[in-house]
Amino acid sequence: MIEEKISVRARGIKPSSTLAVNKKAAELAAAGEKVINLSVGEPDFDTPDHIKQACIKAINDGFTKYTDSSGIKPLRQAICEKFKMDNGLDYEPDQIVVSCGAKHSLFNVMIAICDEDDEIIIPAPYWVSYPEMVKLAGGKCIFCRFNSDYKIDIEHLKSIITKKTKALILNSPANPTGIVYTKEELEKIAEIACENNIIVISDEVYEKLVYDGKKHISIASLNDEIKKLTVVVNGVSKTYAMTGWRIGYLATEIPLAKAIANIQSQTTSNPTSFVQKAAMEAILADQAPVRKMVEEFEKRRNYIIKNISPFIRYCRPDGAFYLFLKIGQMTSTELAQKLLTEEKLATVPGDDFGAEGYIRISFACSMENIKEAISRLNRFAERIRK
Repeated sequence: MIEEKISVRARGIKPSSTLAVNKKAAELAAAGEKVINLSVGEPDFDTPDHIKQACIKAINDGFTKYTDSSGIKPLRQAICEKFKMDNGLDYEPDQIVVSCGAKHSLFNVMIAICDEDDEIIIPAPYWVSYPEMVKLAGGKCIFCRFNSDYKIDIEHLKSIITKKTKALILNSPANPTGIVYTKEELEKIAEIACENNIIVISDEVYEKLVYDGKKHISIASLNDEIKKLTVVVNGVSKTYAMTGWRIGYLATEIPLAKAIANIQSQTTSNPTSFVQKAAMEAILADQAPVRKMVEEFEKRRNYIIKNISPFIRYCRPDGAFYLFLKIGQMTSTELAQKLLTEEKLATVPGDDFGAEGYIRISFACSMENIKEAISRLNRFAERIRK
C-alpha cells in the first residue's frame, strides 16, 4: 500500500490546525449558522491597485520566463534600498534571496543550516510552522519558555544552549501574540547569540504593522557582529495585503545566501517572474496604503482592548493583527471547540503555538465582525465564570 511508503519525516508533520478550524466553520456556515471566522492570518484589505497594475503590465510585456534563482537583480536592489531606509541595514544584491513567500524563505534557511539533530531554539508562543519546518529539515526543536510579558525567558534561553545549538528563531512583531521586542531586549538576545556563535533567524514579516507610535527594530541593525549571524526574513504578504502572491525574501552573509540560492535552483527554480515586478512596485512606491491599513488595524485593536471582558486574560498586542487570550481553565482545544459550537466563533487553539490553554484570534476582519465577536467572547467568559 502506498501509505506504507510515506517517509517517517512526512508522517511526523502535523496538519494545520487553522485549516481544521476553517473546515468546521465552513460546515457550520453551510448549515445556516452565523459563524464569525477569527482564525484567518491575512489582511482583509485588497492588494493596492498600483501593485496589481504592475503585475498586469509585466504579463502584457511578456515578462513570463525564468529568472535568476535568487530573483531579478532590480528587485534585490530594491530590497537592499528598503533595508537601508527602514532598518538601517546595508546589504548587497548578492546577499538577498527572493523566494515564493516568507514561509518558503524560512524553510530554505532550515534546509541550508540543519544537519541531523542540530538544535534550533524556538521561543514560545511560536508560529505553528516553525517546529514543522525544523523537523522537515532534520533538525531538533528546543523550546524556550516565555516570561510574564510573553517574551523570551532570558535565563531559560541561556540554560538550553548546548554544543548542538545551531540557531534561534526570533519573531518580532510576533505571531500569535503581537509582542514587539525593545532595543534593550534585543541587545540581551544578541549578546547571547554572539557569545555562543548562534545564528538568529529573524522573522520580520509583520514589521510595518506596529501600533502606539512604536518602531520595529531589526536585531541585525544592532552591530556588525550580530548582523553577520542574522538571517533577516521578510516579505510582501502582510504589509501589502499580498498573501496569495507568494513573494518573500531574506538577507544574510554571501556564503549562506549562495547555499540557499542553490537549494532554490533545484526546487522552485525561481520565484514567479511577473509577481517579482509587482513586489518591486510594492516596495518602491508610495507607502500611503500601508499607513492606512495600519491605522485601521490599530482602531480595531483599540476597540478590542477597551471592550474585552476583565475575565479574559490576554497579551496586549503592539504589532501584527492577533490577540492571544485565555478564558477559564480549559485546554486550548476545549476552549476553541466550545467557542465554535456555543458562540459560533472560529479561533485557533494555542497548544499548537506552544501555549496550552490559550487561543488566537485575528482582528484582520471588519469592525462589524469584531464588535459582534467581542460581544460573544464576553458573553462566553461571563457564562464560564458563573
